[in-house]
Amino acid sequence: MPAGDQRYLVTGALGCIGAWTVRALARRDVPVVAFDLATNTRRLELVASPDDLRRVTLATGDITDLESIERALDEHGITNVIHLAALQIPFCRADPPLGARVNVVGTVNVFEAVRRRAERMGPVVYMGSIGMYAASDVDPSSGRLENDAVPHPTNLYGVYKLANEGTARVYWAEHGLSSIGLRPYTVYGPARDQGLTSTPTKAIVAAILGRPYTVTFGGRTVFQYAEDVAETLLVASRSKLAGAHAFHLGGSLAHVREFVAAIDAAVPGAAARIDVVEGGLPFPEDVAAEAIAVLGPVPVTALQDGVARSAALFRALHERGALVAEEQGLEA
Repeated sequence: MPAGDQRYLVTGALGCIGAWTVRALARRDVPVVAFDLATNTRRLELVASPDDLRRVTLATGDITDLESIERALDEHGITNVIHLAALQIPFCRADPPLGARVNVVGTVNVFEAVRRRAERMGPVVYMGSIGMYAASDVDPSSGRLENDAVPHPTNLYGVYKLANEGTARVYWAEHGLSSIGLRPYTVYGPARDQGLTSTPTKAIVAAILGRPYTVTFGGRTVFQYAEDVAETLLVASRSKLAGAHAFHLGGSLAHVREFVAAIDAAVPGAAARIDVVEGGLPFPEDVAAEAIAVLGPVPVTALQDGVARSAALFRALHERGALVAEEQGLEA
């Protein structure tokens, strides 16, 4: 389908990656509907300009309600879906049944709604997660998590994400519906204000505000700039790749203390106010991201550059008196 004929629905559009994805589409002047049960647009307003926002249609809807999704697809003539709506690890742990309804049933609803309109739809692009793997899933030879590693989830969020990849495979096998899942790791940047791996971004905010802060995990991880994740979602959506595929996302493999050093480079003196908890995340440190090359070139912003861009945005917000700690997820 020619790009000029595409109309996008982004579920979970008012979350971090959703906001960056909507922004990316709006800046390409591609019609985009931001579908979300929430109504607070602060993350979208944080990363998108007023001109961007004028190109966006907001649609309030519940991902657990199939009819709600179908109505949005039909009312707006949608041709491409990027499915990001999900509850993150802490929220799934706090309310497992709700987590299952949103993360699993919601994803089934998206696939079913697209299947019923397959003649006009592109592939379903959805967000997976490295969170469905255990640290022991790393390949003993390469020392990395291979793209085809067998997952052994250690939390319900990971179980739900693994189920979604199974859903994708069945919809391809039984209905010929193509899909591409992307598995991010430690996403950072403006609008990343909640979730297990959000504290590095909150440390940037704290640095701009001159406040002390503790990053809640240490060790090495793969950092991914939120804008890169959004751009990669668009690359996947434009792909002609048939089948049910899922790929690890690449990024910058670095120790959390290197992230703090990047903050200090952008905000001199900040490192003296930032502590790092010892002990890494309960997932493999490094991931093999070569397989995603089948989609074409995808962006990977260097860690220091991504942190500097994030700090610049937060600094500009602070200079306008609009950097509110609570809105950026900083704990009291």
